[in-house]
Amino acid sequence: MTIGTEPHDPLDASELESLHRWWQAANYLSAGQIYLMANPLLREPLRPEHIKPRLLGHWGTTPGLNFVYAHLNRAIMRRDLEMMYVIGPGHGGPGLVAASWLEGSYAEIYPDVGHDLDGLTRLFTQFSFPGGIPSHVAPETPGSINEGGELGYSLAHAYGAAFDNPGLTVACVVGDGEAETGALATSWHSTKFVDPARDGAVLPILHLNGFKIASPTVLARIPEEELRSLLRGYGHEPRFVIGDEPTAMHQSFASALDDCLDDIAEFQDRARRRNTPDRPRWPMIVLRTPKGWTGPPTLHGKRVVGSWRAHQVPLPGPRTDPEQLRQLEDWLRSYGPEVLFEPGGAPIPEIRELHPVGSRRMSASPHANGGLLLRALRLPDFREYGVAVDRPGATTASATGVLGEFLRDVLRSNAEEGSFRLFSPDENNSNRLGAVLDATGRNWNAVREPEDDAALAVDGRLMEMLSEHTCQGWLEGYLLTGRHGLFSCYEAFVHIVDSMFNQHAKWLKVTRELPWRRPIASLNYLLTSHVWRQDHNGFTHQDPGFIDHVMNKKAEIVRVYLPPDANTLLSVTDHCLRSKDYVNVIVAGKQPEAQYLDIEAAATHCTKGIGVWEWASNDAEGGPDAVLGCAGDVPTSEVLAAVDLLRTRLPELRLRVINVVDLMRLQDERQHPHGLSDIAFDSLFTTDRPVIFAYHGYPWLIHRLTYRRANHENFHVHGYNEEGTTTTPFDMCVLNKIDRYHLAIDVIDRVGGLGAAADYARQEFQDTLIRHRRYVTTHGEDLPEVRDWSWPSWNNRS
Repeated sequence: MTIGTEPHDPLDASELESLHRWWQAANYLSAGQIYLMANPLLREPLRPEHIKPRLLGHWGTTPGLNFVYAHLNRAIMRRDLEMMYVIGPGHGGPGLVAASWLEGSYAEIYPDVGHDLDGLTRLFTQFSFPGGIPSHVAPETPGSINEGGELGYSLAHAYGAAFDNPGLTVACVVGDGEAETGALATSWHSTKFVDPARDGAVLPILHLNGFKIASPTVLARIPEEELRSLLRGYGHEPRFVIGDEPTAMHQSFASALDDCLDDIAEFQDRARRRNTPDRPRWPMIVLRTPKGWTGPPTLHGKRVVGSWRAHQVPLPGPRTDPEQLRQLEDWLRSYGPEVLFEPGGAPIPEIRELHPVGSRRMSASPHANGGLLLRALRLPDFREYGVAVDRPGATTASATGVLGEFLRDVLRSNAEEGSFRLFSPDENNSNRLGAVLDATGRNWNAVREPEDDAALAVDGRLMEMLSEHTCQGWLEGYLLTGRHGLFSCYEAFVHIVDSMFNQHAKWLKVTRELPWRRPIASLNYLLTSHVWRQDHNGFTHQDPGFIDHVMNKKAEIVRVYLPPDANTLLSVTDHCLRSKDYVNVIVAGKQPEAQYLDIEAAATHCTKGIGVWEWASNDAEGGPDAVLGCAGDVPTSEVLAAVDLLRTRLPELRLRVINVVDLMRLQDERQHPHGLSDIAFDSLFTTDRPVIFAYHGYPWLIHRLTYRRANHENFHVHGYNEEGTTTTPFDMCVLNKIDRYHLAIDVIDRVGGLGAAADYARQEFQDTLIRHRRYVTTHGEDLPEVRDWSWPSWNNRS
């Protein structure tokens, strides 16, 4: 195994020998995980029964990942670096598991997978096996923050981890298949948002091995100069390492890595000690190796290494094909397991000790288990920001405008620790959160011009880029490494990150079952510029369906809040910023709206999550003839307006108004931790009275949440029905029949037997709807009685 060096090479003979030996061991362990369930060190000839009946996993990218890992370990030890390893090719799972096993961190977490023959057998058997571990990088993998299914997010996660971590270097391997995704393509622009004085550094390593499952990869098939120009255009200075001969590749990669780390140290020193914060051209490495490097060269006369056939399992049938069985044994023995491992199964000391110690091991980095580093936010008392509400409906305010003042001071309170950031795809000001700019700049480290917003700042804590993918990726990396944040977005466009939400929710679900994974701060969404106030932008901007998507996830992970006014929004946000291990979705409007609850009443209402608004109800004696439920700010206003109409024209009609802030309260307590018991639910909604429910989103969701309830057949839900256009705010409600007049008519029709007065009221409401249509198409604004309506003082109840 001894290999030579040239005088100018960065690795001496001993270093080269050690690196190569470690790489061989990692490759052997990786291949063994895919294939073997017995005979882990080939102490006897390989037989079919030693091989797993189902071969699952991905070999193609793994040798390259192991190669990089070995060299990063050398750099960590030589420079005493604090480093994380983020990989985009998530199906390189066997490589990262092998590395953490060699470093000893795997056995520290999973003692039954130790450095002995039983542990080695367990390491191989458990991989992609029932009752074992997944075939890709997963929460179960020590050192990971990027799950194997998250194709396209690795680079954004890496930058999120580096923000506010000045001592951290994040090595991020980008697969050439992953590099074809839109999410990854925009992430390269993160170079314009890094502050070399305050942040850590990301070292991207673009791994070109040429193929996806079956077809070539784009970046591997363009000329080198074209690729160099592309990467330079993103703000990087690439160094190319190309080949397949081990000695030359080790020397070349070690040289490139040393140069990159020298550059990073120089850039950071210049910014931190010499006060030159200009954006440098950050280094990166382009590593081109054959697909399935070091694997079986051919199968049945067809090329394997360096082709798409190496992507997954290069020898798919060794259990039934004697020729493949022979090839597999030859392949595994080519790594020399007899010299890499002791008879008892442990790696030889030269391998076992060839890694950093303690938390310097990438598989034991506390940054990859962010809950270890998490500290509670310093939060001001949200009550101090409350809107004064002398009586319901008398005050008008922008809910998100008020929230912006609270978030401004959250930023101020946590500026020294550098533990809180806001993320928004160029929508912060549009979403009325502009007050935060009094506390921080808008992060920007590219060219500035005289007419630019003065708030641009290299150390800004407001992260804005017109890529929902990148913003969420940054935030996820930030949270997963122990910090806090909030992502504000137009409601209709948050769907762009549906799959990112999926993966993060799945990550949280799994980590809750892993005691060694410590809780992290919740992923908090603020969805504003929502469906009911997108009348000016039209149908394309009108979609409340993200809530439905969220509700498909495990009940212990997701929460959805629909605060009806500014004070409830303050209370909900304070709660969400304090929470851990959830995905919290808050939907709140930005336009000036009537305010209904003072700050103390809002806090009480949010704590309950659901409740009767007694001041809007008149059923204290005798119970209700009908219940009007509402969830969301505009639905709440329309329900209250409908109550006003009905009580004015039909004063004997007894109505109960129920407002829902926490949408999960509608569920059965057996389905969700926040769910109401049947007794509690029936006490609110009754068991036999009609319930007219105005809901922010698609109506079917309320039926889904309440279908087990005794009174479900009496639930009649109004919500968004895919009717929208560029029109007036109230006309949006009319188009979807969530407006006050349709709600009032529905109450009359459902209660029945109300006499002639109800008949005349019903006709009046229908006539008003006809008049509304003529008015808005003539004048371009809503009827005066709609625009000027407010909850009347005579309707208030103590």
